[in-house]
Amino acid sequence: MFQIFFYHITRYFFIVIFTLYNRLSVRRTEELKKFPKDKNLIVASNHASNLDPILVGVAFPRTLRYLAKEELFRPFIFGNFVRILGGVPVSRADNAASAGAVRVLLRLLTQGSNVVIFPEGSRSEDGKLLPLEGGVGLIAAHSKIDILPVYISGSHEAMPPGAVFVKPAKITVTFGQVLSFPPEFYKGKDAREKIVSMLTDSMRALEAEANRKRAG
Repeated sequence: MFQIFFYHITRYFFIVIFTLYNRLSVRRTEELKKFPKDKNLIVASNHASNLDPILVGVAFPRTLRYLAKEELFRPFIFGNFVRILGGVPVSRADNAASAGAVRVLLRLLTQGSNVVIFPEGSRSEDGKLLPLEGGVGLIAAHSKIDILPVYISGSHEAMPPGAVFVKPAKITVTFGQVLSFPPEFYKGKDAREKIVSMLTDSMRALEAEANRKRAG
């Protein structure tokens, strides 16, 4: 109970920080309000900055868990924030061996946690969405958990790979429509590929929408 309380206190702290410094806005939260509170979700987000796990945790109104590189936990203050906001440390070896990462994520989903996945597999160097890897399809097919697509715009400008400090670039987090599948869908041999394809279409649509809004 205390951990959940501390999670939300930390979350609100970052909401204030990102809102004041990065003019953070969160779009399309209505979809989540309609989603049953007793069901957990796979939250699939693009990844262009070390800020992304925190941003998803800030935008998503429920508690989240996600895998994070061990080195992110080493800076004492930042590492504690990552841990409080649901980070689960994973070694480079486990992260490189996709089977190890998949097992951890499936265990978290089985326990009823909402889990963040960055299906591109690595951070985008230019901020553009990379091709999605097959792991998210495998996890969704095994767990039969619905997927919530998310697109973060502006985090790459605020803190690109290799940056030490956060710049005051505007950040927007946009939720897509939850991808739900009937039980018979998972019986198909190509279920994993279809999941990845549908998620790719959804995330590319969110990316295109974000680019239009920034250009306008």
